Amino acid sequence: MPEQPRVIQIRRPYLDLIATGTKTIEVRVGYPSMRRIQPGQTLLFESGDARCRTRVLKVEEYPTFEAMLDTEDNEAIGSEGMNRTELLAACREIYPPQKEALGVLAIHLRLTPTCEDEQK
Repeated sequence: MPEQPRVIQIRRPYLDLIATGTKTIEVRVGYPSMRRIQPGQTLLFESGDARCRTRVLKVEEYPTFEAMLDTEDNEAIGSEGMNRTELLAACREIYPPQKEALGVLAIHLRLTPTCEDEQK
């Protein structure tokens, strides 16, 4: 029986970047539910009626957004022309300091062939 994908809500601009293959790293903080994400798992990102199915390649953990940005490919995070300072500000706009303190997860993704088929 095929694995049920884990559904994750995401803002539409970021979903579009995943769907085009531009964004291959999804950044989340270390909520217990996010810490359960494992390599090989299928994630279904949703925003409204748009969906994109991905496979997790690996999950890296960092103590802060700064440490993550020092190591990971900022373009793969979906910076779309943002410099490092702007990308850091965008991460912190989504996740305030008390959330960042939970740890930062860089979830490396690969599109699955059905991504385009998921779009309605």
